[in-house]
Amino acid sequence: MNTIQAVTYPVHFQSKAYQELSNLIETNNYSTLFILVDENTFEHCYPKFIQNLDTKKRIEVIEIESGEINKNLETCIGVWNAITELGGDRKSLLITLGGGVITDLGGFVASCFKRGISFVNIPTTLLSMVDASVGGKTGVDLGVLKNQIGLFANPEMVLVDTDYLTTVTEREIKSGTAEIIKYGITYDINLFNEIKNNKNLNINDLIFRSIEIKNEVVLQDPKEQSLRKILNFGHTLGHAIESFYLESEDKENLTHGEAIAIGMVCESYMSDKLLGFPSEKVTQVKDVVLSIYDKTNLLKEDFFAIMELLKHDKKNVNGQVNFVLLNDFEDYKIDCKVPEELIIESMEFYNL
Repeated sequence: MNTIQAVTYPVHFQSKAYQELSNLIETNNYSTLFILVDENTFEHCYPKFIQNLDTKKRIEVIEIESGEINKNLETCIGVWNAITELGGDRKSLLITLGGGVITDLGGFVASCFKRGISFVNIPTTLLSMVDASVGGKTGVDLGVLKNQIGLFANPEMVLVDTDYLTTVTEREIKSGTAEIIKYGITYDINLFNEIKNNKNLNINDLIFRSIEIKNEVVLQDPKEQSLRKILNFGHTLGHAIESFYLESEDKENLTHGEAIAIGMVCESYMSDKLLGFPSEKVTQVKDVVLSIYDKTNLLKEDFFAIMELLKHDKKNVNGQVNFVLLNDFEDYKIDCKVPEELIIESMEFYNL
């Protein structure tokens, strides 16, 4: 896979990526390398990573607890304290080695420490490879509210090694697949059809094309003023559902992809009712989603709490919830206002 050039940084793949990372470290003469991991990536990914890193620089590993529940400012403070205690300075480099929580949080930590140190993203899950590690968004959650605190900051490079996918569960692979489906529905229908029609997918091709698409979008709209909003399809309601399950003591948490998959079904239904998105294509979206993800029973008594969480979506303006909806596949409309009763109706449709 050839290197993809993003706005200020390259995305390198496989063995070439490690060579480029070693060159970056040597060229910039970083004082200390900090590697941010969680307990899973430290055990399963760090040994492979460190074998491929050619440097004599001092290396310090900082480990945080895994999971979205730990993607918060308290964790950031712990990492900042660790970097400080270990002698970090403005010439330090932070390397994030993990999934979306690690790359989002790590990028935010690096961007704020001493007003900004360099960082490199090494995503180890499908979700982080095709989405979280690329595009310059960093941030953490505020309570259960997704990505409320953060900023745009670009890494020095992104290193994608698909061998790390052997360390994650099938459920995590499915979680990342939701983002690929999103790219297909909104931007390149070939991706959606590939997932719909094939059981033996070439995951490397899907990852490469997904990163290509996100990069093409971000290059045109880096700060999400217009086109980049299409990357939020399925995420407006999906994030509210994800947050609701995260804060519910009596329910099992949903992965990001599982919640976004529900959001895509619901927002396809809204698109049909408001914009005339063909009903047979709504059915296609729902059928593909339910062929991959177990059905989640959205209880009617939970709808109000989900609707309340919608009000805190970071894309809202003047208290108004904004959706990205579809006229057709690859044909979208941004900043759509959706009546509350239709949002509820869409969740009832998902339950059918």
